[in-house]
Amino acid sequence: MSKQPKHILVIRLSAMGDVAMAVPVLRAFTEQHPQVKLTVLTRSFFKPFFNDLERVTIVSPNLKGEHKGVLGMYALAKELKTLDIDAVADLHNVLRSKLLKWFLKELPFKQIDKGRKEKQALVKGTAVKQLKTTHERYADVFRNLGFHLDLSQSSFSEPKDLSENALALIGNNTNKWIGIAPFAQYESKMYPIDLMEDVIKGLSSKYTVLLFGGGKEEVAILNAIESHSSNVINVAGKLSFSEELDVISNLDVMLAMDSGNAHIAAMLGKKVVTIWNVTHPYAGFSPFNQPSSNSLLANREEYPLIPTSIYGNKYPENYEKAARSISPKEVVDKIQSLL
Repeated sequence: MSKQPKHILVIRLSAMGDVAMAVPVLRAFTEQHPQVKLTVLTRSFFKPFFNDLERVTIVSPNLKGEHKGVLGMYALAKELKTLDIDAVADLHNVLRSKLLKWFLKELPFKQIDKGRKEKQALVKGTAVKQLKTTHERYADVFRNLGFHLDLSQSSFSEPKDLSENALALIGNNTNKWIGIAPFAQYESKMYPIDLMEDVIKGLSSKYTVLLFGGGKEEVAILNAIESHSSNVINVAGKLSFSEELDVISNLDVMLAMDSGNAHIAAMLGKKVVTIWNVTHPYAGFSPFNQPSSNSLLANREEYPLIPTSIYGNKYPENYEKAARSISPKEVVDKIQSLL
């Protein structure tokens, strides 16, 4: 490349956790390369993730309307060309972004290497070792565009002021705040709810516990937990997404699964404890800037096939109780050690 780009299109359309993982990388990039403007192509729902990043603009395609399918990607590419972009950093590398690569073929276009072969070897058990993190894989895309990028030089925004809605919900609370997000996309990535209730009981005697989730079924479960607990407040379904992010920015610790909420809390510079069921941090999806000791793992001597899949969508027979090898006391003790 003859000269460094001045305006980069960054592609990461979904999913929530993957988009959240991109934020600390983009923050580091903007701080280390203040002369470069970024335009992020992502879903409009994720726009609040980027509120604090300087020189970052969000473009949200209408993937169910005028930007649907091959012709839609062609129309989107034509619109993007009007923005004077001079390079593309594709952090997604899926069919949609490959189509954009074709339609924007006159631009330098670098794509993430997802490390599929190494991840297959990890799941098969032929090479069980720590793989490159997703954050470093994202950073490599910018490095391949000719930029130095050091993720160890990271900063985070200050906790946000809470809205009237959030203050009315949580109250003037001076306890330490522990966020707990007990759900994940797949049941095989979750800690059993009965054990999580023991964790909540152990923590709520000393701290304020804030529960996070989404969807009617999850909200109903969290409401039930809140109803027979003291010092426990269910935030799910009661605040806007932006308001939830502001609450998370004020937590002392977040407890989550291998899930989007873990990455959101890490993106905001919070201490994050994660519970891993049949997935494993070796695949590279640990939350940003967290020590490995904050990952609580199922017993691999008892369950040697872990990780049974990269994304938790495969749950082998007799592995349903893997997460039960992590005791509630272990979880509570780890959180208390961070306070």
